[in-house]
Amino acid sequence: MKLLHLADLHIGKIIKEQSLLEDQEYILNEIIKIAEKEKVDAVLISGDIYDRSVPPADAVDVLNNFLNKLIKILKIKVFMISGNHDSKERLNFGSKIFENDGLYIQTTYNGKIKCVELSNEVNIYMLPFVKPIEVKPYFETEKVDTYNEAMKLIINNEELDESKVNILMAHQFVTAGNINPEMCESETQNVGGIENVDASNFDKFDYVALGHIHGPQRIGKDTIRYSGTMLKYSFSEVRHNKSVVLINIKKDKKLEYKLIPLKPLRDMRIIEGPIEELLKKENYKGTNTKDYIKAIITNEEPIYNAMEQIRRVYPNTLSLGNSSIKSGIEKLELEKIEKLKQKDEFELFDDFYEFQNNIRLDEEQKKIIKNIIEQSKNEE
Repeated sequence: MKLLHLADLHIGKIIKEQSLLEDQEYILNEIIKIAEKEKVDAVLISGDIYDRSVPPADAVDVLNNFLNKLIKILKIKVFMISGNHDSKERLNFGSKIFENDGLYIQTTYNGKIKCVELSNEVNIYMLPFVKPIEVKPYFETEKVDTYNEAMKLIINNEELDESKVNILMAHQFVTAGNINPEMCESETQNVGGIENVDASNFDKFDYVALGHIHGPQRIGKDTIRYSGTMLKYSFSEVRHNKSVVLINIKKDKKLEYKLIPLKPLRDMRIIEGPIEELLKKENYKGTNTKDYIKAIITNEEPIYNAMEQIRRVYPNTLSLGNSSIKSGIEKLELEKIEKLKQKDEFELFDDFYEFQNNIRLDEEQKKIIKNIIEQSKNEE
């Protein structure tokens, strides 16, 4: 039996006002080709299906077409859990109906991990992104303050049939003792914080299909893995080799895996040098000039209309920097951070609300948020 593990699709992702929907549709079709070629029995998608909780209609269409090809045309079962970017309610819509066609969706924890019998030999356990506060009601006599405490209770509450191969899908920040996963700037870093979940919690399972971290990597051992994203979603990911994980369950119930590389429609690259060198044909000949580019110009003197010049060769340039003024940029960033430190919880939330919705909180909303913050402080 073969399974394909992927995660963090982030369908609908926009970088620097550039929609990646065409790139995502392309790479999802490449994944379909892999699934067909490898004759996989099921696809596991471990969270962050969409990039935001309210995805645009065209992003929903892309996912719909992807699932339809896998399930209806190739007759492959699909297992999907929600991540921290997903709306539990929206992603869960129609889930009971879809199971009849081979699409299994789980977005909430209800005291037990949802278990689906894929075959007589294989069970799939589906644990969506979960916070300690969502776990507390099911373990009222236990301490559930951290993500690790919550995960330990969740796993210990499960009785696994050890005669079968047990696969767990999860979307959490998993560490192995003092070893943290490799992170990038497109992810929220919680190293050493209460969001860490130790890999030892998963010892019961034969394979753990993780989502949440964008770089493909093992955590502690080969059978606990982040598949990583299917595309590069920030320039801090330019050195990543994106892939999907093919899991082969042998007749003796031993697992083998391999990483199958993904080649995007357009790569994401950083180019650096004097602008006149970047624009020389011999320096970009043979490369894909349609790639998403961050251009770092090293000229000391100011360059007139630099972005327009770069885009004549690299039309999808998303970011332009100048290494000669790097120290000045760093100083501005530090000033921004210091200003943020001076703001209280309400001011930060107020700014965030305006950023997300393009309007400020009204007076009634302000009262509600202030009360929530005050109550939270009292509970602490």
